Amino acid sequence: MIVRTSHVWKTFGRFDALCDLSLSVPEGATFALVGANGAGKTTTIKLLMNIVRPTRGVLEVMGADSRTLSPRELDRIGYVSENQDMPGRMSVQTYISYLRPFYLSWDRRLEAELLTHFRLPLERKIKDLSHGMRMKLALACALPFRPQLLVLDEPLSGLDPLVRGEFMSGLLRRGDATTVLISSHELADIEEFTTHIAFLDAGRVLFQEAMNDLKARLRRVRVTFDRQIQPPKELPAEWLDASMEGKVMTFVDTRFSDRELGPRIAAVVGSPAEVEVEVQPIALRSIFTTLARAARERKA
Repeated sequence: MIVRTSHVWKTFGRFDALCDLSLSVPEGATFALVGANGAGKTTTIKLLMNIVRPTRGVLEVMGADSRTLSPRELDRIGYVSENQDMPGRMSVQTYISYLRPFYLSWDRRLEAELLTHFRLPLERKIKDLSHGMRMKLALACALPFRPQLLVLDEPLSGLDPLVRGEFMSGLLRRGDATTVLISSHELADIEEFTTHIAFLDAGRVLFQEAMNDLKARLRRVRVTFDRQIQPPKELPAEWLDASMEGKVMTFVDTRFSDRELGPRIAAVVGSPAEVEVEVQPIALRSIFTTLARAARERKA
């Protein structure tokens, strides 16, 4: 694993920002750390980058303790944050020229491609750039040395849809050997290229798994009966957001099996009524809201 955390806690005063956080990011993955604002995403990334220290627990980045990252590891990590601090008095060109000698693997051709793609004004001072332009500049500075790990902390926050699209298409120019760890609550924008995902809620990991597995096991189900039936008194725990209106029952099946769904419906309803079953895949945003709401209801 290129990133691993084990039983990490981070406390600010009496507030637990992270609670027993354990994550594993496979090498070569595009790993999304998602959750609502305040879920603990940025705190996790700051711990990994040794910007803040954990209260307890272990964090490893490329095999090294995050608290002892050396120039050898840092030379292989690209970092982009929504609040990234860059020297405002420097021009775009001067800043890139300043960074270039720090990285032996800097690719001038990729640099030129990114500057053209993002249409960055080379002579303009960084302090005069819009927020979207600054984010594109940050990515244009993080990719040319072809990092082994690229860490993106809420890079899409506050960007208009056009700039988001340009940012994401620029991200696709990274090499195949680059692992991406991205935190975001803009789920629709990251869904297409994410391979693994972890959901955070109030500093805790609700779950983490491969994106293909997640999408395979969740389905929105609509059951239409041929007549009015008595609503079931108890539903399986894996059926979320269940409702019954007239002859129609809907729910989200979090352990979907095409072979087992029909018998499970019959067992729950306990009725010989004829049914019509519709099954639909679920978008990532809906997956998150469904699971987060269920987690909070269990706490209540």
